Amino acid sequence: MRRGRRAYYDAFSKFYDRFVALHSGDKQGRARQFLADHIPRDASSSVLDLCTGTGSILRHLQSRVGPEGRTIGVDFSHGMLKVAGEKTRKLENVYLVEADAGVLPFPAHTFDAVTCSHAFYELKGETQEKALQEIVRVLKADGVFLMMEHDVPRNRLIRALFYIRLTLIGSGRAIAFLREEQKVLEQHFRTVDKIAAAAGRSKIMRCRK
Repeated sequence: MRRGRRAYYDAFSKFYDRFVALHSGDKQGRARQFLADHIPRDASSSVLDLCTGTGSILRHLQSRVGPEGRTIGVDFSHGMLKVAGEKTRKLENVYLVEADAGVLPFPAHTFDAVTCSHAFYELKGETQEKALQEIVRVLKADGVFLMMEHDVPRNRLIRALFYIRLTLIGSGRAIAFLREEQKVLEQHFRTVDKIAAAAGRSKIMRCRK
């Protein structure tokens, strides 16, 4: 099953960016910049982008933390990371790591912020719970977790495509999380608040450790 999911994302990497742009209604990536803007600015910050996919947000994150900071993108799909590597090869202090979201290869209290853009609801089964535990573990004491996700599309065609994709990845878990995300996140973080993205059809859940 896991090999099948990895193969699915490896293949999906070829047109992932176009799908997200269509779904979010944000072809210019303004929502990703909006997400990055909520990271506390510090020249020595360390930021982890979980399920980084094709790495579209990494340049936004690195511009926020500054030249002395570092940004790490993690994904379990080799295909996604290959595309991300092409996008970020000229960026300094940006690193890519192939790893599972539920078993992060970093020491505790490493990162000032963890982000996850349009990917967290796709984590299946117990991986989702393990990922939340890992995020809390690797965050510093005053760290923040910023999760950006799609709102359910209003357009019928795009909504149909949205649910078709959820079916392919295991719709029951994904839809359940979309409906209960506030309660789930509050079980792991001190405070959780929702922020409407400045552009597109996305939202940000800001969670403080």
